[in-house]
Amino acid sequence: MSLAGVLMPTFALLPSLAGTAEALPGMHRWARRLVPELGIELEIRGTLRPDIGLWVSNHLSWVDPVVLMSLRPMATIAKQEVASYPILGPWARRSGMHFVDRSDPTSRASAMNMFAAALQAGRDMLLFPEGTTTRGERLAPLYEGGLRAAFDLGVPAQPLRLATPAAHYPWTGDESLLPHLRTLLGTQTKVCLTAEEPLFPADFPDHTAWIQAFRFALEPRDFNVC
Repeated sequence: MSLAGVLMPTFALLPSLAGTAEALPGMHRWARRLVPELGIELEIRGTLRPDIGLWVSNHLSWVDPVVLMSLRPMATIAKQEVASYPILGPWARRSGMHFVDRSDPTSRASAMNMFAAALQAGRDMLLFPEGTTTRGERLAPLYEGGLRAAFDLGVPAQPLRLATPAAHYPWTGDESLLPHLRTLLGTQTKVCLTAEEPLFPADFPDHTAWIQAFRFALEPRDFNVC
């Protein structure tokens, strides 16, 4: 594992994918290659449902979208700052990712409109409703817009819960990206993904019950234990 092993395929891939219909499948292939380069050992518990168009996950690290997009091609929403990150920023901009300035109500509304339109068009989507990374001890308050949109459209979703025994895997916004990347490259990192049973809007009386079901499904269990 080396920084060059990550950078070379990234820079080779991105120009050919920009603005093309192959962007998401291409990014999926790149993510599958990148995950082992980063020393990530992914253990999956439960059954991932590729027939469920929306996957909803808790959020520990900038690596999470890469890990999950390695499992299938899908688009997601990211905070505006991601577009300027080294290495990750170019990947994100060309992958069909929607960016949102969480401090700007207009930006949030625009991102939700794009997200809802993608769901309505039948595109596979990934949602991190916490809207930020945590160290995994507890679930952060949820931004409810994406889940409300899915409920209103009648789109089922599968909750996915990420956990790790590795203290270096979680990455919060006050840390620098490149030192974190170097740490990952120098270690083997176990990441556990628990696929909960899909949730269907028709089984819930309202938004509140629907969102509470996701809070329960995503809440950490046995912290630091895979």
